[in-house]
Amino acid sequence: MIEFEISKGDYIELMQLLKAVKLAYSGGEAKLVIEDGLVKLNGQTEWRKRAKIRSGDIVEVMGQKIAVQ
Repeated sequence: MIEFEISKGDYIELMQLLKAVKLAYSGGEAKLVIEDGLVKLNGQTEWRKRAKIRSGDIVEVMGQKIAVQ
């Protein structure tokens, strides 16, 4: 499990999170991963590219889990 701590503000957008933890190398790649339905937020498929991810959320991408703190 990857642990990610939000450093600025109280949330991070989903596309930014995927790039920050290096599960996507560009915004375009992050967009495609989300559009293909490969991302789950707290157990539910997340389709919004700019979904606000907050402390306590669990994001799952292609078998990798990210715990946001």
